[in-house]
Amino acid sequence: MQPLNLTSYPYPSSRPVMLGKRGAVATSQPLATTTGAEILLAGGNAVDAAIAMAIDLTIVEPTSNGLGSDAFALVWDDKLHGLNASGKSPQALSPDLWATMAQLPLHGWLAATVPGAVSAWQTLWRRWGQLPFERLFEPAIRHAEDGFPVSPITARSWQQQVKNYSSLTGELHQPFLEVFFPGNRAPRAGEIWRCPDQAATLRELAATEGESFYQGKLAEQFVAFSEKTGGVFTLDDLQRHQAEWVTPISTTYRGMTVSELPPNGQGIAALMALNIVEGFDLTAQPRDSVANYHQQIEAMKLAFADAHRYVADPRTMDVTTAELLDKTYGARRRELIGDRAMPLAEPGLPKGGTVYLAAADDQLMVSFIQSNFMGFGSGIVIPGTGIAVQNRGAGFVVDAEHPNAIAPGKRPFHTIIPGFLSRDGQPLGPFGVMGASMQPQGHLQVVSNLVDHGLNPQAALDAPRWRFDQGNRVFLEQTVPRHVVLGLSDLGHAVQVVAEPGMFGKGQVILRLENGVLVAGSEPRADGIAIVL
Repeated sequence: MQPLNLTSYPYPSSRPVMLGKRGAVATSQPLATTTGAEILLAGGNAVDAAIAMAIDLTIVEPTSNGLGSDAFALVWDDKLHGLNASGKSPQALSPDLWATMAQLPLHGWLAATVPGAVSAWQTLWRRWGQLPFERLFEPAIRHAEDGFPVSPITARSWQQQVKNYSSLTGELHQPFLEVFFPGNRAPRAGEIWRCPDQAATLRELAATEGESFYQGKLAEQFVAFSEKTGGVFTLDDLQRHQAEWVTPISTTYRGMTVSELPPNGQGIAALMALNIVEGFDLTAQPRDSVANYHQQIEAMKLAFADAHRYVADPRTMDVTTAELLDKTYGARRRELIGDRAMPLAEPGLPKGGTVYLAAADDQLMVSFIQSNFMGFGSGIVIPGTGIAVQNRGAGFVVDAEHPNAIAPGKRPFHTIIPGFLSRDGQPLGPFGVMGASMQPQGHLQVVSNLVDHGLNPQAALDAPRWRFDQGNRVFLEQTVPRHVVLGLSDLGHAVQVVAEPGMFGKGQVILRLENGVLVAGSEPRADGIAIVL
């Protein structure tokens, strides 16, 4: 790994790198990051801060997550622990519901699985929490009840989603529209938005340590609305749900260990791509060179082709993660990369709605991701609760022969992936980039920026990005140098330069230096900030 350059700001959008000793927090929302700092200053640890920020983000960034989200986490204490809090499809799901469909709907009950975020908050707090559970809810309750000014990028996303959700009609979607699009409009930047229903729900969750969501009052309201509006969820589906401790998967990249969560998430795609590009000397050319971009894009294509063929609920996968992460297999895939772009039909997943956050203190480090998917999710809000239900069931496929085929009691292919870096058994820190299929692509680019080019965490996030879509189509940010744009086009890539920053993900990074100093960066494509203490 190249030494991190803490004094270099090579990109016009570069923000100052943040340095501290006691603790660090970073999210895509300043209010949520401030919540994390508040919890640390109140005597909480990094896990307390991460949970409080995750709770608050359901209020201050509802365009990407909510109380009905799923969540995943990586936590380092003396070693790395993985938590999969994604939910399963209902047990009563019948093939008759999708028998005539070419693909699953993005909205409605068929698109929903059991929400897992609350179980993630419970599970993490019960293992590492230091402050009372109720204390972690106080900032979010304050923001939900008193209101908060909507930040500019969140407001823009909210307004863009009017067209996707305002066409939803009927009893099923009316509570959702009343909460998030009253008067068929979205709030503007700086406008105060509040949700007293969510405040009441947060109080209920705080008082019951989250139990109400799965086997109490909130669970009963969830099931009652499902039964009333054509869903097949039962109390048993919610009561059976629990977050699952899993063993993280990893690969080494030029001496750095990069860790992700195992399937049903797509983190394995980032690791496969790193295995492929490790055989190229990415330091032989400048970071912003045609060769550098081309080799990473082609590696990502190959990794996606495998991920979308094989990754599913691990109980139904027909290959092992060890086979996919074998270095020899990565070398064979690397041999397919030549001087021209390869046309591949995969992937082409929809644009996602996700929040990623990171937290660290002198003992614990947390990489946490939480998502509704597709913006607000399924377009379902449980009346009187403010619980916006995710649409992660849309990640299934209808092909009965595919390992990710929709079925009862099953977890779907999941896009959200927290990442973690370590070296020689010692933690470096959490990192992540949100944004559907952009996530493993962002992981690859951020890791390469850190390892191959020695960029500090902030510069590694600031750097221009690419995004592979499908076939030969590649989206490039406007900040990508013109010679790279033309060079990739000459190699056969169908290049589109895009002005929309949301297409290229939103990330956070916290790293610990050898002397214990924490270095934090926050995504310039979002509203967020990093705070260090």
